[in-house]
Amino acid sequence: MTTQELYSKRARVWVRDPEVVWKGGELTKDYKEGDKELAIELEDGTAVTLKIKNKDELPPLRNPDILIGENDLTSLSYLHEPAVLFNLQERFTRSNAIYTYCGIVLVAINPYEELPLYGEDVIQAYHGQDMGAMDPHIFAVAEEAFKRMSRFEQDQSIIVSGESGAGKTVSAKYAMRYFASVGGTAETQVEKKVLASNPIMEAIGNAKTTRNDNSSRFGKFIEIAFNKIHHIVGANMRTYLLEKSRVVFQASEERNYHIFYQLCAACNLPELQNLRLAHPDMFFYTQQGEAPTVDGIDDSQQFLDLRDAMSLLNFSNEQQKYIFQVIGAVLHFGNVEIVPEKHESSKIESDNENLPIVCDLLGVEEAQMKKWLCNRKIVTVREVLTKPLTHSMATFSRDALSKRIYAEVFNWIVQHINKMVIPTEKVLNFIGVLDIYGFEMFEVNSFEQFCINYANEKLQQQFTQHVFKLEQEEYVREQIEWSFIDFYDNQPCIDMIENKLGILDLLDEECMLPKGSDDNWCQKLYDKHTGKKHFSKPRTSRTSFVVHHFADKVEYQSEGFVEKNRDQVNDEHLNILRASQYEFIANLFKQPAEPVDLNKGKSAQVKPLRGVSKGHKTFKKSVGSQFRDSLRYLMSKLNMTTPHYVRCIKPNDFKKAFDYEPKRAVEQLRACGVLETIRISAAGYPSRWTYPEFFTRYRVLMKPKDVNRNDVRGTSEKTLQKLISDPDKYQFGKTKIFFRAGQVAYLEKLRADKLRAACILMQKTVRCWVQWRKYQRIRNSTIIIQKYARGLLARRLVKYMRRTSAATCIQRRWKGYHQRQKYLHIRKAIVTIQSYTRGMYGRQRYTVILREARATTIQRYARGWMARKRHRKVLKAIILLQCCVRRMRARRELKQLKIEARSVEHHRKVQKGMENKIITLTQKIEEMKEKSVKAKEQEVTIQKLNSQVIVLEKTQVEAKEATKRANEAETEIERLRRELGEVTQHRDKLATDLENIRRQSEEASKDHEAESAKLKEDLTEKENQMKEQQVQMEERMKEEVAAIRQETAKEIEEERSRHQKLLQDYNRMEQRCENLKEDMLALQSAPPGAPPRSRAIRTDSNEENESGYGTLSTSTTEDAENIEREIMGEELASMDMSVFLKLQQRVRTLEKEKKQLQDLMDKNEDNNKNIASTTANELQVTNNQLQSLKEENASLKGDLAARINDLVTLRASLQGGSGEDEPMAILTKQDVGINTDVDLLPDLSPEVEEMSKDGGLQMAYKSLKMTNQILEKEIEALKKNHEHEVQQLREEMDKLRQDNERQQEIIGQNLQLTPEARVNQVAQHEISRLTNENLDLLEQNEYLEKHVKKLKKQLKAAYKRVTQSQHESISSAAPSITSEASSMVSNSMAPIPHNHVNEAQHPSHSPLLRHKEYQILGMLEYQPHDEQRFIKSIITDFQPKHAEGHLPGLPAYVIFMCIRHADYMNDDRKVKSLLAGVINGIKKTVKKHFEDFEYVSFWLTNTIRLLHILKQYSGEENFSNQNSDRQNEHCLRNFDLSEYRQVMNDLGVHIYQMMVRIIENKIQPMIVPSMLESDSAGLTTNKPTGLRGRSASVSEDYETRHVSIDSLIKQLAAYLQVMSKHGMDPELTKQVIKQCFYLVTASTINNILLRKDMCHWSKGVQIRYNMSELEEWLRSTRMYDMGMEETLEPLVQVAQLLQVKKRTVDDVDLICETCTKLTVTQIVKILNLYTPDEYEKRTEVSFIRKVQARLHKRPDPRRETQLLIDAKHTFSVVFPYNPSSVLVTEINVPDSFSLQFLRKM
Repeated sequence: MTTQELYSKRARVWVRDPEVVWKGGELTKDYKEGDKELAIELEDGTAVTLKIKNKDELPPLRNPDILIGENDLTSLSYLHEPAVLFNLQERFTRSNAIYTYCGIVLVAINPYEELPLYGEDVIQAYHGQDMGAMDPHIFAVAEEAFKRMSRFEQDQSIIVSGESGAGKTVSAKYAMRYFASVGGTAETQVEKKVLASNPIMEAIGNAKTTRNDNSSRFGKFIEIAFNKIHHIVGANMRTYLLEKSRVVFQASEERNYHIFYQLCAACNLPELQNLRLAHPDMFFYTQQGEAPTVDGIDDSQQFLDLRDAMSLLNFSNEQQKYIFQVIGAVLHFGNVEIVPEKHESSKIESDNENLPIVCDLLGVEEAQMKKWLCNRKIVTVREVLTKPLTHSMATFSRDALSKRIYAEVFNWIVQHINKMVIPTEKVLNFIGVLDIYGFEMFEVNSFEQFCINYANEKLQQQFTQHVFKLEQEEYVREQIEWSFIDFYDNQPCIDMIENKLGILDLLDEECMLPKGSDDNWCQKLYDKHTGKKHFSKPRTSRTSFVVHHFADKVEYQSEGFVEKNRDQVNDEHLNILRASQYEFIANLFKQPAEPVDLNKGKSAQVKPLRGVSKGHKTFKKSVGSQFRDSLRYLMSKLNMTTPHYVRCIKPNDFKKAFDYEPKRAVEQLRACGVLETIRISAAGYPSRWTYPEFFTRYRVLMKPKDVNRNDVRGTSEKTLQKLISDPDKYQFGKTKIFFRAGQVAYLEKLRADKLRAACILMQKTVRCWVQWRKYQRIRNSTIIIQKYARGLLARRLVKYMRRTSAATCIQRRWKGYHQRQKYLHIRKAIVTIQSYTRGMYGRQRYTVILREARATTIQRYARGWMARKRHRKVLKAIILLQCCVRRMRARRELKQLKIEARSVEHHRKVQKGMENKIITLTQKIEEMKEKSVKAKEQEVTIQKLNSQVIVLEKTQVEAKEATKRANEAETEIERLRRELGEVTQHRDKLATDLENIRRQSEEASKDHEAESAKLKEDLTEKENQMKEQQVQMEERMKEEVAAIRQETAKEIEEERSRHQKLLQDYNRMEQRCENLKEDMLALQSAPPGAPPRSRAIRTDSNEENESGYGTLSTSTTEDAENIEREIMGEELASMDMSVFLKLQQRVRTLEKEKKQLQDLMDKNEDNNKNIASTTANELQVTNNQLQSLKEENASLKGDLAARINDLVTLRASLQGGSGEDEPMAILTKQDVGINTDVDLLPDLSPEVEEMSKDGGLQMAYKSLKMTNQILEKEIEALKKNHEHEVQQLREEMDKLRQDNERQQEIIGQNLQLTPEARVNQVAQHEISRLTNENLDLLEQNEYLEKHVKKLKKQLKAAYKRVTQSQHESISSAAPSITSEASSMVSNSMAPIPHNHVNEAQHPSHSPLLRHKEYQILGMLEYQPHDEQRFIKSIITDFQPKHAEGHLPGLPAYVIFMCIRHADYMNDDRKVKSLLAGVINGIKKTVKKHFEDFEYVSFWLTNTIRLLHILKQYSGEENFSNQNSDRQNEHCLRNFDLSEYRQVMNDLGVHIYQMMVRIIENKIQPMIVPSMLESDSAGLTTNKPTGLRGRSASVSEDYETRHVSIDSLIKQLAAYLQVMSKHGMDPELTKQVIKQCFYLVTASTINNILLRKDMCHWSKGVQIRYNMSELEEWLRSTRMYDMGMEETLEPLVQVAQLLQVKKRTVDDVDLICETCTKLTVTQIVKILNLYTPDEYEKRTEVSFIRKVQARLHKRPDPRRETQLLIDAKHTFSVVFPYNPSSVLVTEINVPDSFSLQFLRKM
């Protein structure tokens, strides 16, 4: 763009002015090349003509209005002095903004007024924010330094400079306060000590000057040390160039150091009486300035604050006493008057009363002090002479001694403060705060100003190099081409001062000469440096010289340079002070063994020349040399840090609030380097816009065909290349576009021209349309008027014709009628034509409008579709990128975890806390194993007894059968002998054969019984073997796992402890410890049959936990947690980072052990499979054996049947057979193969017929039939028993298989866990498994004991029956014995269950119970040992998803039903234990899931529901009145639980606050982006929100930062849905939502108050739109009420304040009446920050003052001073009583709750 285009008509320029430096104006005509004059109209209307010689003398151009009031001066398009000065003035006077960025520099202007900008709420608002995210503030710079230190572990420094009265000390103080707030710890309170040093240093180092009431008269550099967790651990202070001359001299309207006036103000205190002080005007050293007091400062109160600070920094009372004595002595020293005498001597009058006081306070001899104040010792080669001093020399000596005394006290105090705040632990990084003088130039400049300006030269050089370095880094990072930027280098000036034969070197040389003088030194300067660029000689003086500093030329008066550089004090004075009777004072002046520390600013001593050899002469460094060395050290320290600059500006010399003098400001801006920063920025590319910002702002300059929203960068590049032809005026970076100075203003001009042309076009079109409408209205009115006028004329004509033509009748009437008809016809035609014409025009216009509206609709939908499509595409790409990045990070983390998992040392450290617990658990496991072995031994004994009972029963049966057979045989023999006397030998042979067959049959029967018994014993033995093998395998596996765990536990312990200390994961360890304790409690809560030791342990643990709720027990673990916390704290202090070096070696060892453990688990799995297969094989073999036995039995039965058939055939052949006897036939045809124990009938002899006649055969048939039935039952019982045993074996196999699968799943899950979690999981699983096994064994043991008792009773009864049967008759005893034996056999064959056995399984010995009808009482019963199990199931391990679909608050109802049962049983201990366990369980659960909203919401709901239930069923009248009669029947009868209700209420409040914190942590980051930064309403911001990248945090991408109001509403809806799903009370839900909306309101308002870019009209519209969305959501959820409206009202008023007009008095009234919820400070702050939109006028300062004056009439002034809203405020929660209509008798416990052990009453 050419110069002619820039300097066109109406171009805004700056014109120099002698009063206000620069004035704004506009060109009244275009500038043409070659013009020598410019016609300019100033802002006040004055026309001026500016003469110019060439283009270089053209006036600077002004920036566009959009850039006025920018937070960063480097973002201005035109970077020059008037732009910077005007921008600062606008911000300071109009917006009351005292802070402004200038690149990396924070410009702070002293407002001379207290502002509410430094409270704790403001600190929290800036904490964690990027530097450009909020308005400029000293806290933003401090946060940037703190963030860089914590994130990059780099040392930082904050350099605060400025002239006296600019606010350096206050800025440094607020920076230190910020560090103390964000880096402080409650344990050490080091930050309080650091801050406590401020009042001490201000008292001894600050003084009132003409420019500042609290001016620091020394420089200091405070290093605030931080540890590895970024907490302050100490500090160190270095001081520079104390202004000692102020001790003895003050200019008019100035004061000495504050400490002198504070001591005088507190002189009446008892401890200060010995100082003998009075009013400051009574002392020479404090009366010279004639200003003993300062407005607004109470010296006596300041002294009390000083004493408190000294006490905090461990200044003992004795030390304070001596400090005040020395300072008081200095005051009295000034009153020691030295009078002149004859012969150029002097003396002190004897009546001088101040010298004795001085000597008394210092503890020195008065005579010695009096002598050497007026004399001097001269040492020559041969003698020592005493030379009197003149009056002036003696006075100078007195003042020098006073200055030296004060300097030594000052240095001692600094050293003591450093000792008190020395770091107590390892320092990782530090942040240095440098508070040093700014560039000074007075009418008379002496040695102090020279040193100050020398220091500023060094700082300016470092500042310029750092600025240039940052600019270079920015260009390199954005990969743009750049050329070297020429900047001012002041190294030659520094070399002229500090190099050899420089100013300081020549000064030191002159000081070494005995008769060195200022004139000689000045002459040497002329000789050496005249002609140099940075040195010149004044024309009118020979005792001064001029140094050309970077800021300006300064003329120094050489008078006093030599003496001040020497800082000479007579050795006699120092020797007197070293001989003081007070050790404190003597040590102050003790000669150091080593050279004086250069950094402490101590004065050097110039001793008189002694008669020693030249080789032994020593000279102490001069003040200049010391200052030069300390300055070099300071610069080296600063160069090792990342600097942050604060430049303090003094707006006026009269300390007027918000009064801005451009002259004073521009002088300081030049001196502090701000303009140099501007010049460096302007030399490069000062304006930097991101591509999206450029696209959004200059979319209007782009052609539609060039716009590609998917390629914002390409579109921007094409547009810029067309708009700016010179490629050197801009550069395209990776993320930004870089512009030369003035280019943004040019673009703004093009944009404004384009918008102006568009506005003109719109105005032309609208005005045309308005005029056309106006013409149509006039035309229509004219036609109507004509119509009515013509009608009127016609009627008049008719009337006239009727009067004048009365004679004419027909003709006239006919003519009149004819004319009238013709007229009407014509009129009708005209009207018709008009109507159709108007209709045609109207329809055409309507068609055009309709088409335009539809086209607009189509465009809107098309653009919306395109925007959504583009958004989805971008979102998809972002998600893909996030997935890739997360996958990459996950792989890295997995790799790291694998490396950590291989470390044995890691596991050792992780598991250090569990060694004792594991050993204890192992011992308990061993005890339980022993109990289990004993139980199994008892089981074996019981089985043996069962076998003995079976043998006994078999013996009894065999005895009865034998007796029966014997009786029958004897009867048959007797009958056969009677009827067959003569028996042939053949029959005898047959009888013999029959006897053999019977014998064989009996033997076969016995053999079969023996084989059956053996088979059963084999089955039992196989079963026992299988169980023993299973037990051995389990014990072996347990022993191996326990051995491995014990071996690794010790190693894992140390590793886990150190690992947790490194990661600071105490909460995780605490939770893990609580889980282990719960497992121990569960293990100790064994059934009553458990060992006594377990019960004792459980009792002790319960008794230890019975504390915290009065007389009721709780199971808290606070003592254990405190012990663990103390141990962790001690170990944390001894933590060493070298642990990480040992991890790699331990990883391999742990990996090997893990592999061995995995192999062992695989081996156990194989053993389980082998056992299962072995068991199946054994069952198969047993079945085969049984089958073979059955086959053998069948063959024996076949043989027996064959023998019987032979006998039948033989008898038939002998007797001819008799078929008449049916029983005999049946008996002979009976299938004797059914049972081998069937007794054979008698042989077929003639006596059989007699037997049949007598009925004996019938009896034998019945007996045989009964025997067969018994044997059939016995076989059936054997079959059932065998099937039952087989089924049991199969079930055990399935159980083993399931256990094996479960073990595999656990192993798989453990392999996925971290090593420490894996070990914990294994330990917890082992504990739970052993606990379940012990419970099963105890239950089996209990059942077996009962079964043994029953078997013993049966055995006794059977023995009695056998004994009785021996005495009864054989015939009558046989059936009963047989039936009894059958019953006992059937009972003995019954399987033994493993769990509780129902009495119905023993029908022979158990009476039949009749179940009566019962009524449900709404109670749940559980055993005392199941209490921990109940709490674990219903609370600790309960998941909210299990309660879905059931009654809301069902766990609370279940808990109350258990409480009711305990109340019903009047069990006080059970009620206490249950309630304490429930409360403690809920606490642990919400503590464990403190970040899970679903858990916290669920247990808040159930806690409040349980509270309501306890109230509802308490029986109290005010609660029971709302119950039904049925509900009142269920009230508690025996206990008053009102104390527990209070505890439950407190627990509910705690959970509520926890839930509010979860919501705050989630939605807090969403509030500002959704409420302020998103563009939901479709409004485009006026200018880019981002500043130049200075923050240590990496800013997010422009498009990914977008969080809309819909996102916030969606999150709130999710919370509301969860609370509704859990059945939370509606009132409580409203309180939660109200708290959320309060957070939204507070955070949004606070952000607006601290961000100038948020205070404009468009943002008010955006806020109103977002508020309407929130209110609509509240109404849709029926949450909107007056409470919500009051919560949102302040934000609504802020939006109204941003949108309302700000011009007239009526607007003032409207603002005051509308903004009732906002404070005066907030309203004025928003008005000051308000930025008008492009075509809106700026708010006048007078308007703001009117509003402020009107608002000051409010009644509560304290509230009106509040700036920020407390976002951490939480409304007090209340739980309104809400009774339930559900009857407890109607509640059923779902199976998903796993509460099968509860029994419903």
